[in-house]
Amino acid sequence: MAAVAAGPVFWRRLLGLLPGRPGLAALLGRLSDRLNRNRDRRGRRSPWLLLAPLLSPPVPQVTSPPCCLCPEGVHRFQWIRNLVPEFGVSSSHVKVLSSPAEFFELMKGQIKTAKRRVVMASLYLGTGPLEQELVDCIESSLERSLQANFSSDLKVSILLDFTRGSRGRKNSRTMLLPLLRRFPEQVRVSLFHTPNLRGLLRLLIPERFNETIGLQHIKVYLFDNSVILSGANLSDSYFTNRQDRYVFLQDCPEIADFFTELVNAVGDVSLQLQGDDSVQMVEGMVHPYKGDQTAYCEAANKRVMDVINAARTRQQLLHAQTFHSDSLLTQEDAAAAGDRRPAPDTWIYPLIQMKPFEIKIDEIVTETLLTEAERGAKIYLTTGYFNLTQAYMDLVLGTRAEYHILLASPEVNGFFGAKGVAGAIPAAYVHIERQFYSEVCSLGQQERVQLQEYWRSGWTFHAKGLWLYLAGSTLPCLTLIGSPNFGYRSVHRDLEAQIAIVTENRALQQQLHQEQEQLYRRSGLVSAATFEQPSRYVKLWVKMVTPLIKNFF
Repeated sequence: MAAVAAGPVFWRRLLGLLPGRPGLAALLGRLSDRLNRNRDRRGRRSPWLLLAPLLSPPVPQVTSPPCCLCPEGVHRFQWIRNLVPEFGVSSSHVKVLSSPAEFFELMKGQIKTAKRRVVMASLYLGTGPLEQELVDCIESSLERSLQANFSSDLKVSILLDFTRGSRGRKNSRTMLLPLLRRFPEQVRVSLFHTPNLRGLLRLLIPERFNETIGLQHIKVYLFDNSVILSGANLSDSYFTNRQDRYVFLQDCPEIADFFTELVNAVGDVSLQLQGDDSVQMVEGMVHPYKGDQTAYCEAANKRVMDVINAARTRQQLLHAQTFHSDSLLTQEDAAAAGDRRPAPDTWIYPLIQMKPFEIKIDEIVTETLLTEAERGAKIYLTTGYFNLTQAYMDLVLGTRAEYHILLASPEVNGFFGAKGVAGAIPAAYVHIERQFYSEVCSLGQQERVQLQEYWRSGWTFHAKGLWLYLAGSTLPCLTLIGSPNFGYRSVHRDLEAQIAIVTENRALQQQLHQEQEQLYRRSGLVSAATFEQPSRYVKLWVKMVTPLIKNFF
């Protein structure tokens, strides 16, 4: 059982809270042994789960008292700004998209009008006609920039994963080489290679399977001062019939600057694609798989954290200048005079997770949000690949909020119908789902924790994130949207980024609520009968292998 397995994890955390108390630690050790020897095998709630809220990371304390002069002091999530920059914006600049086609058309339109920068981070770029259409849009914009009377300011920076982007003879690299050769001064293509794939392991693991070790998984699409955050990759299915989530932040220059710097930072520690299809590192940078691993990870940590810390400092100064200058003008007078920004009603927090570089901001924030959700609150959590970490499972099962978890039915799993071993992955997810559902039932939590399976004929499901509804509220005040799946890979192996959007604006809350309803409307509630269906049959070998490989997919 997951609850029993959680015991040692919580025990280690509890010991960490008892420095200098060997007697008490020994007592708890004996108590732990007694509990493990005599644990109830009839399905009662594990005592470890009762400790879940106590042993999770505490809410980071706000380093300064809440500000009574500006709106940032009023929402309960301002503790996040102690970890990352806080961007206050007007809700009118935030638009929630609903379909792959809308996502694709918006990207093309934004590329065509870009004047200064196009920055795109994705797992890979596909090789079909729709992906070529996107590349053609970039080429046309670069051509127009060269035809201008002044020297071109348009720069294009693309960050992809090395292993996924190099798969096959025709791949992401070959799609982008014409741009790189024609516009060498304006186009940069960076290919991130995980430092964990090296040496003998790199030589032995075949193509496609080598992607299980670690990936560049960030999905950010940026055009001048506007940004799309999503979980969608640059591939035809994500433009047509693969459901994801997307949010468009329009004319938000500080946010665009931050993500430009973040992508450039990861690009600087990545392999640079050359016009002859070779790759090389930025001069002076440690090689990710040929150089010293510790030195590389430390350099990467510094490069990324410098971006986060610099942006956090900038935003604090901007906040002080905007709301705390010496002027005696009121906010309304200042805004009318044109020398102040209107007070924001929405706050954006970028959450970065790069465990190979010991950056775990998203993990800390997500665990804290789950821990602090009070009784009566509702959390709608969705993932295309249901494989929660043990810590997240413990918090879902051991805390007080009501959970509605949306996941892919086997037929809309991205691996459904795949050849070879990959074809068994949907069955492995069914097995993980059934184990979790059994745990929910054994704890008598079926009313508080509900699983729902998404199904849509001819579509696949890739949406991820959560919506938080405070107790007594019919609309969400917070959402997480981006690349993480809440699984082991997202937390420990891959490079991930998402944003927390906190809003007080009812119209934006309504947009987020409608997005959630639209996704959940196509789902069915999971029950014991669900696993009796023929499509939920899991072969014995899949059940045996799943515990060994679940941390790789």
